[in-house]
Amino acid sequence: MQPKTSFFKAMFAVVWKDLIAELRGKELISAMLVFALLVIFIFNFALELDPKTRSALTAGILWVTIIFAGNLGLNRSMSVEKDRGCLDGLLLAPVDRTAIYFGKSIANWIFMLIVAMIVLPIYSILYNTNIISPALFLVILLGSEGYVAIGTLLASMAVQARTRDILLPILLFPVILPVLIAAVKASAGILSGFPFSDLQTWFNLLIVYDIIFTSVAFMVFDSVVEE
Repeated sequence: MQPKTSFFKAMFAVVWKDLIAELRGKELISAMLVFALLVIFIFNFALELDPKTRSALTAGILWVTIIFAGNLGLNRSMSVEKDRGCLDGLLLAPVDRTAIYFGKSIANWIFMLIVAMIVLPIYSILYNTNIISPALFLVILLGSEGYVAIGTLLASMAVQARTRDILLPILLFPVILPVLIAAVKASAGILSGFPFSDLQTWFNLLIVYDIIFTSVAFMVFDSVVEE
């Protein structure tokens, strides 16, 4: 029997594989980015709001854009692996399967952050408001980590179904409500200039959510892909 590859070596190999594949094809990020920009433009032209109301809705619009683009990315990431037979190859490889989970999660996280970093300045220009700040970037880091932690797990479940494009959001959106609410509240507070002490509860909720659901996914991923 071939010995198992080390956990971190296998994990980074999966991350590197996804990044190289995306650099060559540019299918995943381009699809996520186009979708995100379309959502922003639709909100911009569909909601003819005064500047004050628009400012109050900024956090919600931003996170709706990130979440829907992330859903598209999760679906695409796993379906490509399944359709090309790569997923079966990964599962047959002599590596810890949780390394595969973390590798896919980190790759999806990177893709979401890239899209978010492109969306933020475009949003600022389009809505004539500066939303770029280190604190907001921290919220996006924490919120998107919780999103991909559970999203990658559920995407690996939904990819086996014929209706995977519909099944994933049905499974995912109810579960991510806590992280979405916390991220929107924290982002709104930051954009409104609230002190960190007023936002600490939401940051704590994001951190706790990330830890719990990453741990849960780590424990059950092997059983999920076995099914």
